[in-house]
Amino acid sequence: MIRDNQRLINRLTLVIDAFVIAASYLFAYFMKFESGLLLYDEGLTMQTYMTALYFLVPGYLILYSKLDLYNTRRASGRKRELINVIKANSLGAVIFMVVLYLINQPDFSRQMIFIFWGVCICLETAVRNMMRALMMFWWRKGYNLKYVLLVGYSGSAESYINKVLLNPQWGYVIRGILDDKIERGTEYKGIKVLGTIDNLPLILPENKLDEIAITLPLGQYGRLKEIVNLCEKSGVHTKFIPDYAGIIPNRPYTEDIQGLPVINIRHVPLNNTINSVVKRIVDLIGSAAGIILSSPVMIVSAILIKATSKGPVIFAQERVGLHNKPFQMYKFRTMIEQTEAEEAKGWTTKDDPRVTKVGKFLRRTSLDELPQLFNILVGQMSLVGPRPERPQFVEKFREEIPRYMIKHQVRPGLTGWAQINGLRGDTSIEKRIEHDLYYIENWTLEFDIKILFLTIFRGFINKNAY
Repeated sequence: MIRDNQRLINRLTLVIDAFVIAASYLFAYFMKFESGLLLYDEGLTMQTYMTALYFLVPGYLILYSKLDLYNTRRASGRKRELINVIKANSLGAVIFMVVLYLINQPDFSRQMIFIFWGVCICLETAVRNMMRALMMFWWRKGYNLKYVLLVGYSGSAESYINKVLLNPQWGYVIRGILDDKIERGTEYKGIKVLGTIDNLPLILPENKLDEIAITLPLGQYGRLKEIVNLCEKSGVHTKFIPDYAGIIPNRPYTEDIQGLPVINIRHVPLNNTINSVVKRIVDLIGSAAGIILSSPVMIVSAILIKATSKGPVIFAQERVGLHNKPFQMYKFRTMIEQTEAEEAKGWTTKDDPRVTKVGKFLRRTSLDELPQLFNILVGQMSLVGPRPERPQFVEKFREEIPRYMIKHQVRPGLTGWAQINGLRGDTSIEKRIEHDLYYIENWTLEFDIKILFLTIFRGFINKNAY
């Protein structure tokens, strides 16, 4: 199965990464203290430096995991992987130095940490590229390939084909499709319809198959039991890929009512009381700390706004929040003062003449959003969640965009999964909702922490923030 291949690759990569991290650290120690190339004063013992490895290796592996470096399904390529390797190592180096400061350890060589940072990025990238090339060579030679037959032509069949073609490292080869309603010989991205579903007993002996994937369209689910029986008689491993994209979430929440399976159409982890309380505690601590730490920036911003344009410093605008309840969301004013009618005309576009010079900088750096920390403190918003929208746009989008209103089942956020993926400003609402729903259905505290970390790199400054 794809999941088995992915798990094996992930485990192998994790073990190799552990060796790479340790080797990079040892090389950095050698360069600093043993090579004679760099000057140093007598300080900590070798044992002290080696003890740090017990914390560095697992710590870096956690960072790699949080930045999706073990997600082999992601078809983002080498460039994206390199960026994530640099981010993980940079964040690791910063955390390492912060810890040294907190434990009052000034003698630990910062120069060695810098060498470790550079060597680990280079070595990690080189090793991952070699592994990728080796796996591709292995599968091109035909080793460990899995041959699959699809039963039923549907949207799920096309999605499955797309994912397999985008990820050759999975080692899957699709032999063809069987379907009763699509003409024989029809192709989708080189994959042919070989015949009808009733041809399955004839096709099986002629093809070396490792798996059969049932990808029936919804309209043919009446034949599901019959087809499952037919596939299982073949003795070939069979799996079912349901054609319910957009109806049931990717990870549906199921219940067992005395043997009767029940699938919830929408699973919202934050409906759980414990999850909700944990998130609220994090919001309280985070918003209070944020207000204290950002107060100098907010004071300077307020002075600049007041000194360069007429009107109030804080701009309050009605937005729709949790359970569709309206609230006043606060921002630093970044536009010239307007009437309610002018303000309601639409959202900001690129080179909008209403934006002031100071406002342009505040928007580009997202500093205009800082007053929302007070919205979070009082419980109207959260540190992480879907961005809230104005009532008139909510009424518009609820009719135009399927599942739009689901975003109001959780508190709106200061930052979110959509925003760190570049979906802010004048960008696709449909794409934003896709990301918001993914966040809502897959919420964990770790996911929130990941988004907050990524906001540092992607969220504050964005080309669509204007």
